[in-house]
Amino acid sequence: MRLVLVSDTHGRHEELVLPEGDCLIHAGDFSSGWQLEDVAAFLQWFAGQPHRHKLLIAGNHDRCFEALPEQMLQLIPEGVIYLQDSACELEGIRVWGSPWTPRFFDFSFMLSRGEPLAERWRRIPDDVELLITHGPPHGLADQTSTGEHVGCEDLKQRLQQLPQLRLHVCGHIHEGYGIYPDRSGRHTTVNASSCRWADPGLNPPLVLDF
Repeated sequence: MRLVLVSDTHGRHEELVLPEGDCLIHAGDFSSGWQLEDVAAFLQWFAGQPHRHKLLIAGNHDRCFEALPEQMLQLIPEGVIYLQDSACELEGIRVWGSPWTPRFFDFSFMLSRGEPLAERWRRIPDDVELLITHGPPHGLADQTSTGEHVGCEDLKQRLQQLPQLRLHVCGHIHEGYGIYPDRSGRHTTVNASSCRWADPGLNPPLVLDF
């Protein structure tokens, strides 16, 4: 299955040139706040893409999805799978998606480091093969422009406990864009952030065969 991976488009999704593929994955931060009309427009654009599977999670800027969850779920178009601490199966591939990141200022889907986040990661099934989280693990795809690694330590630990994990898709730290084989060699982490940190350009979508 060919995966097309994006994240952190922040309202600039229509500027993307999306490659052909079987599954389009957006790892959160598709909006920039509370504008319901912008969220609705993004969802219609996302649903209209030709990829036969379309997976979506929220990020810390997608405030409506935490503040108005029932209303947002009603906006999800047919053909789009929205994951929030939940699973799906695509052509036999076991998938889990989660929006949480370590607390940083007053954004959405944020929890304190330690047990609050660790409890969320324990919900990930042991047999997951494709994991989508908004934020990266500590030490991988998480280095900011200051050189600091700001990813989640508890997520890193949980990744090492998932024996069937093959691919982890994330975003959140725009400077971390890229493809990162895990040091254990068991899985690959991809930071698919589309918006760049240092300039107004966009990173191209990343394509992987699963």
